[in-house]
Amino acid sequence: MKAYAMIAPNKTGWIEKPKPICGPLDAICRPLALASCTSDVHTVWENALGNRTNLTLGHEGVGEIVEVGNLVKDFKKGDRVLVPAITPDWGSREAQGGYSVHSGGMLGGWKFSNIKDGMFAEFFHVNEADANLALVPEGMDLGVATMLSDMLPTGFHGAELANIGFGDTVCVIGIGPVGLMAVRGASLRGASKIYAVGSRQNCITVAKAYGATDIISYKNGKISEQILKATNGEGVDRVIIAGGTVDTFEEAVKMLKAGGYIGNVNYLGEGDYIKIPRVDWGVGMGHKHIVGGLMFGGRLRVEKLASLVTSGRVDPSLLITHRFKGMDKIEEMLFLMRDKPADLIKPVTIIEW
Repeated sequence: MKAYAMIAPNKTGWIEKPKPICGPLDAICRPLALASCTSDVHTVWENALGNRTNLTLGHEGVGEIVEVGNLVKDFKKGDRVLVPAITPDWGSREAQGGYSVHSGGMLGGWKFSNIKDGMFAEFFHVNEADANLALVPEGMDLGVATMLSDMLPTGFHGAELANIGFGDTVCVIGIGPVGLMAVRGASLRGASKIYAVGSRQNCITVAKAYGATDIISYKNGKISEQILKATNGEGVDRVIIAGGTVDTFEEAVKMLKAGGYIGNVNYLGEGDYIKIPRVDWGVGMGHKHIVGGLMFGGRLRVEKLASLVTSGRVDPSLLITHRFKGMDKIEEMLFLMRDKPADLIKPVTIIEW
């Protein structure tokens, strides 16, 4: 089969690979829609996961099942399925301990284009189909469905990690597609004031549509100073980091109230250490919580998130700025995410078989 792969660091292209083999609990799918992600960029051009060779890329997609294992109960050939980017091993010790995303070791639930071949191919493999897949709701746009793989669940997990409650003031740092979903997640969890940090006009427009009350631009100076000024020196109750670098944590700690939470869902592709300002962290005793986590996968979670879409509570279509048709557009999508033109939020391609 054809697959679009990371051939080596800084090198991608189409290669031939064997069609994946279906285990008794598993499913083989062909893609119906695919999206590229900044994580792919980190993997290929920043060597963030270490050296990978001939690894099929892609972890965001919607599929049609072409084969299921003989122990799969709830899915069959021909089903159109939502495919979370995170597909844990649900019988693992880590899953039993409440952290399925780390099954088999830290970040072990993130399999696609990390520890096994991803979705940018004519066929892809899904482990434990009954636990990791969900049916595409009737009538759901395939591009929107693709946002349920990663963008929506990751952004919403940022709101969960930040422990947002009714009336909290929140700053969302970075309003790319994940940050935009974090804005919506913060709004749904009851935030009263949402400061969205970004500068691109199309992202600002969507952030406001999702519930952002104020826009902060890093071009106007340190964001922590702008937040402190806007809050009369008090800072915010919660911070979600959905963009930036290892240095962004310094700004987040400075703008956070004592007892507050920082929820990080930003993939840190570069840098060895995170900087925490000693005094602003209460010399280690300010009860300023810093929590970073990979979004949870699983059938139940993606079904619940899909219900937010079908009920009209979340509209991920606002994220999609570029729509393509055909597998031959995968490379163009990937390079768009690498180069990030001003009009880009998220690209998708629909596959017609």
